[in-house]
Amino acid sequence: MTETLAGSTLQGTPVVGGLAYGPAIWPGERPSHDPETLGVGTEVAEADRESEIGRFTDAAGVVAGRLRDRASHSSGAAAEVLAATAGLAEDRGWIGAASGLIRKGATAPAAAAAATEQFATMFTKLGGLMAERVTDLNDVRDRVLAELLGLPEPGVPEPTEPSVLLADDLAPADTAGLDPSTTVALVTRFGGPTSHTAIIARQLGIPCVVAVSGLSEVQAGTPVLVDGNRGTLAIEPDEASARAQVEASRRHAQAVSGWQGPGRTADGHEVSVLANVADGASARTATKYPVEGIGLFRTELAFLDRADEPSVDEQARIYGEVLEAFAGKKVVVRSLDAGSDKPLKFVNHKDEANPALGVRGDRIAIENPDIRAHQLDAIAQAAAALNTTPWVMAPMIASPREAAAFAAEVRGRGMVPGVMVEIPAAAILAHAILAEVDFVSIGTNDLTQYTMAADRMSADLAALTDPWQPAVLKLIESVATAGQELGKSVGVCGEAAADPNLACVLTGLGVTSLSSAPVAAAGVGARLAEVTLDDCRAAAAAALATADPGDARAAAAEVLDAAATRHATAV
Repeated sequence: MTETLAGSTLQGTPVVGGLAYGPAIWPGERPSHDPETLGVGTEVAEADRESEIGRFTDAAGVVAGRLRDRASHSSGAAAEVLAATAGLAEDRGWIGAASGLIRKGATAPAAAAAATEQFATMFTKLGGLMAERVTDLNDVRDRVLAELLGLPEPGVPEPTEPSVLLADDLAPADTAGLDPSTTVALVTRFGGPTSHTAIIARQLGIPCVVAVSGLSEVQAGTPVLVDGNRGTLAIEPDEASARAQVEASRRHAQAVSGWQGPGRTADGHEVSVLANVADGASARTATKYPVEGIGLFRTELAFLDRADEPSVDEQARIYGEVLEAFAGKKVVVRSLDAGSDKPLKFVNHKDEANPALGVRGDRIAIENPDIRAHQLDAIAQAAAALNTTPWVMAPMIASPREAAAFAAEVRGRGMVPGVMVEIPAAAILAHAILAEVDFVSIGTNDLTQYTMAADRMSADLAALTDPWQPAVLKLIESVATAGQELGKSVGVCGEAAADPNLACVLTGLGVTSLSSAPVAAAGVGARLAEVTLDDCRAAAAAALATADPGDARAAAAEVLDAAATRHATAV
């Protein structure tokens, strides 16, 4: 049906800026779920049921092994989500549900599909972080089905020319393996600005647009132009014009790539440009970019897919790799952020009616204080070995009392204490919380989700989870103001910090450091260098004066574009 769309433009939510042009490609077909293929209605003889269970668990084990292997050859966010997806393939609940169905006579393929449907329905009803896992679980199901049915492993095709990948949604296993030289942009029908697809697209540095209505009507092979800045997909545009726009975007990106830091505005106001990392490999990769340190070291990778808690010495070795990569520079370590979305096998996670609002992040320490104590011991041990002093922050802090308790443990080990601001209550009580700690870092992904009461994976609610939401910007302003009054640093480590214009707005609100995927550093730093602090404040005021994220984005861009042009002309 692409013919009827020719010359039209589809609108979505912009995630990663830049322009790309090329033929559309879609992921290959997944295994058929029709009853005959799955063997629905065929009863496995009682004597063969245990061997059928073994066939199912063996297939799940093969899939988990492949995903772990990919995780071991990846880094950063890609490694983290692949490891988490591998854990899904061997999830005890899912394996148990499918095995129970097989014991009643179902075939392994039918049981895999039925168990997945059961869990997907439950996750969808729970919403929030659990709903994010449905795409991952469906991906695991299809990989296991392919293994059981003797079919090729499903996934994204390898383009023979630079192409634009379109999909309903993309599983981490597919997104993490993309080659940015041939897959030049990502566009999805579902998903939100903070989905796995969006995060990995940022890491790859390719344009990305999500929540595009009407995308399913675009056929493979159709030439399309993706504008990741505006969130649009132009169908069969004029080729000469499209290529000219992409070339202009490429030249701008090339000019931006020459920025080497440090982060500061045109009039010399300093803003630290930092990197988000997940392990030693991603930290070493980050050193190749013009970042001044690490604003978010996610430590979950050391804990995921483990049958038991890693020892203090083992953790210290892992943390030491990151500290060593940025020796002498600022490194902010986030303590374990696990929970129902990233379950730990060695913790008895209770069933929760609403896991997104349940025992997540620092709340795990309430019932498992030794886990936090051991982790802080390990960070301190790694720091002592390298004679450095890391900043350490806790996720999911909701009150000054929680902040004070965490700060005492961190200070007792000679490190700098801070907390994440990702719950609206923490933003509202920022002054009281900052009185207890030395710094805060705003996690815009969760702060936006909780502020707008909107599942960040819902395509229908993508506009609500846009980090340009004025309500979220007002909360950030209040936190930054509290930091200025108390003389303490306020950073942003959510993916909002990767948007060059939004980075300027955040600076105008009073944010002192910006941390995102390292590949975004040059774009952010170069944009800041084009404008003054007063320009950033004017852009922030323009955004705050609106009531819609699209209007906020446009208002800020107008101020910043005019300022950049004015300063360039003056020079």
